[in-house]
Amino acid sequence: MITKKTILWALALTCLAGCKPTVQPSSEAAFTFFEYKGEDARFNKEIDPEHEFLNPIISGFYPDPSICRKGEDYYLVNSTFAYYPGIPIFHSRDLVNWEQIGNVLDRPSQLQLDSLRLSGGIYAPAISYHPASDTFYLITTCVDGIGNFVVKTKDPAGPWSDPIVLPQVGGIDPSLFFDDDGKAYVVHNNAPVGTPEYDGHRAIWIHDYDQATDQTTGTPQVIVDGGTDKSKHPVWVEGPHLYKIKGKYYLMAAEGGTGENHSEVIFTADHVKGPYTPIRENPILTQSDLPEDRPEKVTCTGHADLIETPTGQWFAVFLGCRPYEGTMYNTGRETFLLPVTWKGDVPIILEKGKAVPTVVRPEGWERDVQGITPSLTTGNFTWHDDFDTAGGKLQPEWLFLRTPQDGWWFKRDGQLHLTPTTRSIYTQDSPAFVGYRQRHADFTATTQMDFTPQDETEMAGLVCYQNEQNNIAFTKMLFEGQQTLGVVRMENGEFEVLGSIELTEEEHTQPVFLRVIGRGGLYSFDYSFDNKVWERLAAGVDATNLSTTKGGGFTGTVVGLFAEKE
Repeated sequence: MITKKTILWALALTCLAGCKPTVQPSSEAAFTFFEYKGEDARFNKEIDPEHEFLNPIISGFYPDPSICRKGEDYYLVNSTFAYYPGIPIFHSRDLVNWEQIGNVLDRPSQLQLDSLRLSGGIYAPAISYHPASDTFYLITTCVDGIGNFVVKTKDPAGPWSDPIVLPQVGGIDPSLFFDDDGKAYVVHNNAPVGTPEYDGHRAIWIHDYDQATDQTTGTPQVIVDGGTDKSKHPVWVEGPHLYKIKGKYYLMAAEGGTGENHSEVIFTADHVKGPYTPIRENPILTQSDLPEDRPEKVTCTGHADLIETPTGQWFAVFLGCRPYEGTMYNTGRETFLLPVTWKGDVPIILEKGKAVPTVVRPEGWERDVQGITPSLTTGNFTWHDDFDTAGGKLQPEWLFLRTPQDGWWFKRDGQLHLTPTTRSIYTQDSPAFVGYRQRHADFTATTQMDFTPQDETEMAGLVCYQNEQNNIAFTKMLFEGQQTLGVVRMENGEFEVLGSIELTEEEHTQPVFLRVIGRGGLYSFDYSFDNKVWERLAAGVDATNLSTTKGGGFTGTVVGLFAEKE
């Protein structure tokens, strides 16, 4: 029975103020496996894999895509905000079948995220390949941290260099452009000259970039003030990319903010520093003008990047969201792909009034599917980790909350061990937590945990995590001397205990299977001791607190394994 006393117990879990942030001697939570299974109805379609593909191409919290090509190899990166390691990097030979080959910022010397808000950290990385030096460059912003910086490498799988800070580049969303005359430039979003004329008034700036010193030089200048039509007060022009195509310069940027009014626009110029003129066909991508009741709805489209194939076809990657109801989506902003149609010298990603399709069949496009392993980035797939990778490392899909502190995790005998620490999932810290992104509106995630709490200060389990203030935890702990399983929901910092059960004496030392089943905005939480007979502890839990609409910020839901101690 849920009582006021039980709720007070839940509230006590947040009593971490003043705790010394260190690993304390205590029991370990050992996880034998983690399995995630996607079950979205929209992906239950028969497609011709040689000529068709599914959108999104990378599902779940993989926003702000940027892409480059070296020969026949494509590389794509995404924002990670205050998750660590920073910036997943994917490789593909066909733009559809992607494999994560690592993370760009995978050393503490590259990325310090201590105490940063979860939607701070790494924004909008832009990746470029420079053929003359056979070097890959990545430029990005660590908001609330070191600001704008560059890293580079010869091998995109890593290692990448330590950050080279760009002190003269303010704002966010920098992108590097290498011109065919050997010169290079940085474009980025920043405040306009003088006082902004309205809320959301921003500008796109350009700097000269010295490749010898990896620093900007000279005097920067504004090349877009406000957006496509300043008289209409366009907001949040950002995410710029520069291209030179058939002798003409193209500046592409997002406009309207990263919500339902998001769009992609483009400007052209005869010279790299302008003047830039918006094309009449803008926006070249948006879903803001479509009916709300359209099937398989995609919203928030924008923040695009263009890529040309070796055969001269053009495509665009961009972010979008898949709401399960209204504006609710727990999966965050995802990576989509569409062919680009050229109308004269104007690139169109999607004609006005058209919806982003789930199944895409580009004209004249085909791929060789012989020997291709089914993708684990789109469609309905199962991702399983037995924690048996060599070298004591975790698979690159796993995320930490901020840069990990202390030695609280290790792998041994096919198990992931987490030692409870006084850093909590409920505070702006770096707790003992490893997480996998929720990739589907409908999904099942399962783990097996061996954990015997030593006292009432310890707990461990599975958590569906939007941020410190909005999450749902499925935990094992001691309560009034009894080992207990409990489901605790937090929305905007307020706790609610949704289910609890005292374990029998026989169950105290047995490993327990924990399972969460998500169906849009409703999650259910089950437990088992044999992975055959399951008991439901909490059914139909309101999980809309995990949506960006309610939880705020820019991240998606992450399903995590955690352990902590008051």
